[in-house]
Amino acid sequence: MVTLQISHKTVYRYHQPVDLGPHRLMLRPRESRDLRLISYQVAVTPEAVVTWANDVFGNAVATVGFPHPTDTLIIDSRVSLELHTLPWPVFEVAASAIRYPFSYSNDDWIDLGALTTPQYADYSGRLRDWSRGFVGGDPTDTLSLLKDLCAGISGWISYQSRDDEGTQSPIETLDRGWGSCRDFAVLFIEAARTLGFGARIVSGYLHNPDRNAPGNWDAGSTHAWAEIYVPGAGWITFDPTNRSIGGHNLIPVAVGRDIRQVMPVAGSFVGMTGDFQDMSVEVSVTA
Repeated sequence: MVTLQISHKTVYRYHQPVDLGPHRLMLRPRESRDLRLISYQVAVTPEAVVTWANDVFGNAVATVGFPHPTDTLIIDSRVSLELHTLPWPVFEVAASAIRYPFSYSNDDWIDLGALTTPQYADYSGRLRDWSRGFVGGDPTDTLSLLKDLCAGISGWISYQSRDDEGTQSPIETLDRGWGSCRDFAVLFIEAARTLGFGARIVSGYLHNPDRNAPGNWDAGSTHAWAEIYVPGAGWITFDPTNRSIGGHNLIPVAVGRDIRQVMPVAGSFVGMTGDFQDMSVEVSVTA
């Protein structure tokens, strides 16, 4: 068990006061048997109206409304939690799913729904063919296939931090040969979906006390990774950016079908084109 303190501060600056539209915040970690939330606070400046709800995936979502124009927006989230995860977990896969290919049960197939459907066009079948290159045989070991796919992505793709918004499509990532953590996660998820797996995207924080994770020289950062549903074992965490399996150093905040559904902060403003000045993000994850 490790007790972690997380500080996540986002600041938007404008050249003159602007009207802010409603902002959606997904900053509160998801509690589970592996994660116990001790305390959570979020402070918004200027004064705002904050309401809470859970979305279709069970994520805690805060909606923030602003009654007055402002030239600065500060969102300051602070978390204290306990993380109970093993570095080398053992996954009890159901006998029916030990070997790939396998079939989900009718109930699982219905409930997974769109999580089994690729979200990006692959008209030529390039991603599908690339993904099938990791299938070692017919049949083959399911976990070995997923581990090879997870590790194989970082063998094909070089990590490169990106500050710009948006995510590359899987084909763009393959063509460019580089990407950020969210590009790695989307490529892994879409590749797994072409193989028939149910997959979802996860956003949250990476605890990196040794400062050895790709592109992350601080003790922690925001991060994106993937989860694959395997009968018996349930949702298994895969972090293709760091070639890791299991969530011993990951703090999940939001899960979704698409990366756009799990952004930490999303919102808009009404003003002139040049009113936006800059944005800064500071994240600290410490034991």
